[in-house]
Amino acid sequence: QVKKQCDQKLLIRMKTKCVSCSLNLDTQCPAGYTKTTSGTGTPDCRYYLETKTHTLSFLGCRHRCVKEFEQPECCQGHWGPDCMGE
Repeated sequence: QVKKQCDQKLLIRMKTKCVSCSLNLDTQCPAGYTKTTSGTGTPDCRYYLETKTHTLSFLGCRHRCVKEFEQPECCQGHWGPDCMGE
């Protein structure tokens, strides 16, 4: 039995919005994504607060999220919607 379908596993990565680190404890990843950081997340971004006269910039935190995605693909030498063509 020759394998005709060779699905590709894709890893989609994203980061949540940058917020105050203390507020980031409860931040969730979007549906279907798994959080790969814990606690307050990674302090690697800045967020801004606007006052009447200034825009203040603060060090913030964000979480990293990943989602595994299977992309259907035919093995080499096969083609078509059902990978039956040779």
